[in-house]
Amino acid sequence: MTTATAALPRPPSEQRILLHGVSWQTYEALLHEFDCRPIRLTYDHGSLEIRTLSFRHECCSHLLGRLINVLTEELNLPIHSGGSTTFREEAKQRGLEPDECYWVQNEPRMRGRKEFDIDADPPPDLAIEVDITSSSLNRLAIYATLGVGEVWRFDGTSLRVYCLQAGEDYALSENSPTFPRLPIAEVLRFLRGIDQMNETGLVRAFRAWVRKHVLPLTKGKKKRSPAPRTKGRPGK
Repeated sequence: MTTATAALPRPPSEQRILLHGVSWQTYEALLHEFDCRPIRLTYDHGSLEIRTLSFRHECCSHLLGRLINVLTEELNLPIHSGGSTTFREEAKQRGLEPDECYWVQNEPRMRGRKEFDIDADPPPDLAIEVDITSSSLNRLAIYATLGVGEVWRFDGTSLRVYCLQAGEDYALSENSPTFPRLPIAEVLRFLRGIDQMNETGLVRAFRAWVRKHVLPLTKGKKKRSPAPRTKGRPGK
């Protein structure tokens, strides 16, 4: 199994506070208190991590989101974006906010939706996880509990793709199920480019690269929206 890696300057440390013995009611109260603030709350069976977001974290998250938007536009893939929506489930005592998330396979089921219902709506098909300084909690396990099918995790050095398997476990994958023709190492190459190029120029260069190297691989194939997954969250 190969993993795309690159040497990047180490960012300033993000501030993290880990609390134990926190009730679900307190977690929800803090979500309300910190609403619209640049803070991430991760909850796992009474443990709560409160994390501020570094400049480097936000730059990487935003850039990855822009690259995904280019891919879906050029490949004509309908998507429904969820940004950093809070996903939480009291019955399983877990909750978090991704950096970005998207419904692709399940876009038809989310089209026109203005609110997310954990009991009725499918989980995101793809989540972006920028974890520059390493979370104190196992966020991948929380994503698995919530049923997110695919997670891209960027830690400042490597970009890895995790695919949800039976039994609520993730496995590393060399390819993205959402973008099966996409070399993940090339995405990392463009992420590295932000140290030498302005963001607009980099995104334009990525679009040109997609048109030259990815689009030809899809020619001759019938273009249609992927069928939505019939299964929602594990255990449903």
